[in-house]
Amino acid sequence: MADTAWSCGLMIKLFTMGMLWWLGSMGLASGHGHGRFDKHPLSEIDIYKTTLALRDSVSIKASPLILGLKGEDKEWVTVNVVNPDPFEDDWVGVFSPAKFNASTCSPVTGEEEEPYICSSPIKFKYANSSNSKYTKTGKTVLKFQLINQRADFSFALFSGGLSTPNLVAVSNFITFANPKAPLYPRLAQGKSWDEMTITWTSGYALNEAVPFVEYVVKGQAKARSPAGTLTVDQNSLCGSPARTVGWRDQGFIHTSFLKNLWPNFVYTYKMGHLLSNGSYIWSKSYSFRSSPYPGQDSPQRVVIFGDLGKAERDGSTMYADYQPGSLNTTDQLIKDLKNIDIVFLIGDLAYANGYISQWDQFMSQVEPIASAVPFMIASGNHERTWPNSGGFYQHRDSGGECGVTTETLFYVPAENRANFWYSTDYGMFRFCIADSEHDWREGSEQYRFLEHCLATVDRRKQPWLIFAAHRPLGYSSNEWYAEEGAYSEPMGRDDLQKLWQKYRVDIAFFGHVHNYERTCPIYQNTCVKSGNTSYSGVMNGTIHVVAGGGGSHLSSFATEIPNWSLFRDYDFGFTKLTAFNHSYLLFEYKKSSDGNVYDSFTITREYTDVLACVHDSCAPSTLAV
Repeated sequence: MADTAWSCGLMIKLFTMGMLWWLGSMGLASGHGHGRFDKHPLSEIDIYKTTLALRDSVSIKASPLILGLKGEDKEWVTVNVVNPDPFEDDWVGVFSPAKFNASTCSPVTGEEEEPYICSSPIKFKYANSSNSKYTKTGKTVLKFQLINQRADFSFALFSGGLSTPNLVAVSNFITFANPKAPLYPRLAQGKSWDEMTITWTSGYALNEAVPFVEYVVKGQAKARSPAGTLTVDQNSLCGSPARTVGWRDQGFIHTSFLKNLWPNFVYTYKMGHLLSNGSYIWSKSYSFRSSPYPGQDSPQRVVIFGDLGKAERDGSTMYADYQPGSLNTTDQLIKDLKNIDIVFLIGDLAYANGYISQWDQFMSQVEPIASAVPFMIASGNHERTWPNSGGFYQHRDSGGECGVTTETLFYVPAENRANFWYSTDYGMFRFCIADSEHDWREGSEQYRFLEHCLATVDRRKQPWLIFAAHRPLGYSSNEWYAEEGAYSEPMGRDDLQKLWQKYRVDIAFFGHVHNYERTCPIYQNTCVKSGNTSYSGVMNGTIHVVAGGGGSHLSSFATEIPNWSLFRDYDFGFTKLTAFNHSYLLFEYKKSSDGNVYDSFTITREYTDVLACVHDSCAPSTLAV
């Protein structure tokens, strides 16, 4: 009996290992089929294995010493390296705080001795990246763009590559003139249409200064709105690297709620901190246009996409080509910002993956957008997913952040920000934003919320009903979904399609798959309305759009094209909706490389078309009198 039990146990173990191998090879074990691309470049550095090899003959110097003397929150720094014994794999890491030796280390479980360095650099470059003759001359000049991250900086030269780093030299320290300055405002819709929230980051604790926002409409008196303050606690994170080498203090996160705003008015605002000595610290001035009244009949323009990522304009940390399209997408949105009213980034924002310093860099990258229009987000696997953290998936994609960082840094009008589902109204639109990292199936808390969100919209006032989530819960012919045979996340459509059909959702948007795809109006795997570029009258199903080409490495399509897939594009881009009035909606897909439109369609209909019954949409009725 014992031998039999042992044999059965071995067979089960081998089967399980085989399945895990197969899932991994298919890209399903991690919930993302992208292999090496899912590894953050900073994770390639085995910082714990650093050995001390300082040499007097080597020098590394950074200038200028003081940054932001005119209030700038980013500035270029020149780093001069002289190394008489250069190697091809020498690299320079940027550390912040500047002091990074063992005195800052927490005890490391499983290590025989304390490491010399226990914190990852915030970025790095190979020494020969700007001078191919470095290995011959031993001299190079590197340019880094630094942003204000509430601490000083130093630069360190390493030999031995990334896997066995030898610390050769450390530079002088440099700092911003005011490292605590209020920075990186992020706008978001509040819980009512006439409320705008402003979240920002500073180095000022509550016992040092009182945070607030000063705002004004032209011709009116200035007003002030107080702000609440939160922090990201290292101990509230779920695992490594977020709690270990990737940890970095996020400072203080302030949110102010501007209420009773007049519709369609331009407000100018700035963040302030009242110091204990009575003086003020101010941010730069910004402006936004308040939301239209729900149902207002005027042109309204919405951008929706996922999987943006971050990239460095100085080229650092990009040897792995981690987020190759990120800056192009960001720059196209900035270029067209005057024609955008609200942005939805539906998951996988920064791909920090537990390297917390990357969040400041991401917020700096999107600041021109997020400071000017509501910047609404959804939760993705790279924000939330971590084993045994209460999510639907048990992978390690968040690098130990388990949603804590995102929930603190960004406001969404959710009842519980740990559950990232919410609704928001913008003029003629109702948006129901799902959290694909939590259970969405019928009977779940989220399912009940989604039905309430869809059921409570007045389609006469808000005819355009939009659903969005990070993972495809509808239709995607990406290669690993196609090979799985479901064309979506497991169990994705089983219950949700009842809601999409019953409440006549116009378009469902998804990310996660890094490409673009649009379906026909579809229900239960069947196209229910003909047409490709224009639809009119009664819509018999929901159009599904994958818009995950925001910036991260691209995902391949299956060779076979399903009959419901009308347009596919293996490129970086984003989508835009323009509601001209209650009867006319324009959809556009634009490429990040040039901002031009490569796919589009229109919907024209009347209110009676929304009321008309289609299959499974109407409750039983009677002709009784």
